[in-house]
Amino acid sequence: MQIALLSSLGQNLLFIAVLFPSVILHEVSHGWVAERFGDTTARKAGRITLNPLVHIDPVGTVLVPAVLAFTGAPVFGWAKPVPVVPAHLHRPTRDMALVGIAGPITNVALALIAGKVFLPFTTGTVEQVIWYFAYVNVVLAVFNLLPVPPLDGSRLLPLAFGPRGRRVWSSIEPFGLLIIFALLWIPQFSVVLSVPIRALAAFVGLT
Repeated sequence: MQIALLSSLGQNLLFIAVLFPSVILHEVSHGWVAERFGDTTARKAGRITLNPLVHIDPVGTVLVPAVLAFTGAPVFGWAKPVPVVPAHLHRPTRDMALVGIAGPITNVALALIAGKVFLPFTTGTVEQVIWYFAYVNVVLAVFNLLPVPPLDGSRLLPLAFGPRGRRVWSSIEPFGLLIIFALLWIPQFSVVLSVPIRALAAFVGLT
């Protein structure tokens, strides 16, 4: 499938447009699953909703994507994290893993629907929008599965740890964003990350 490439600025602006609903649905899924397992914190905070205003993070949803878009740099961003209190869950370690994996599963589902159901029947501008929507969700799914806190993949590792290992792992979380930004500066990291991204993109029908 051949998708006409937009200008760098055009690509980035379109990326922002499809990123916004994708990260919102990602976060809502966390809150919805947490509620299923006993934690109503997100519901009480009014975060299990598709109203975009309650999910906006001034830095991650607005400032960072806008600056990156207009400077021509690769765009990324995030929504305000949905609050989850592990102590309220029935089985905190197991249930936090399920809450965490809900986000990437949602992104894969969105990519599959866009790539397999809608993309084959669209052309022109609509085809571009659907393609980018599916691709953004592929990237979100893969990136969030990295086992680095606070990304969703980090919620899976405690399943393999004992109590002491979980305490050590939780002590790493304050440094998680620094680790993520450090990885993003390593050229080889993007090469490694591109392998599962390409594989998942092919799976959802983007190649």
